[in-house]
Amino acid sequence: MLRVVLSHILLFLLPFMGYALWLWMQKKEQTSEEWRKGPLRWLALAGVALVLGSLAIFATYREAPDGAEYIPSHMENGVFVPGRYQ
Repeated sequence: MLRVVLSHILLFLLPFMGYALWLWMQKKEQTSEEWRKGPLRWLALAGVALVLGSLAIFATYREAPDGAEYIPSHMENGVFVPGRYQ
């Protein structure tokens, strides 16, 4: 669960990191004034769009076929058998 939350936080912050990288590449002074003048609303909307898009993709694509039962990973005769759908 922590991996999912962290990946969505990273997706939200990606536009901000891209903007910071662009400011750095342009050799502009990275002061708080540059951030205030910058497109913070657009960056936030882009981050929200990335998170919502990833949630839609995760909800759409499922590994399990319809009606399949998940069998968790277990040990059989000393051999590890990974989880699978049956």
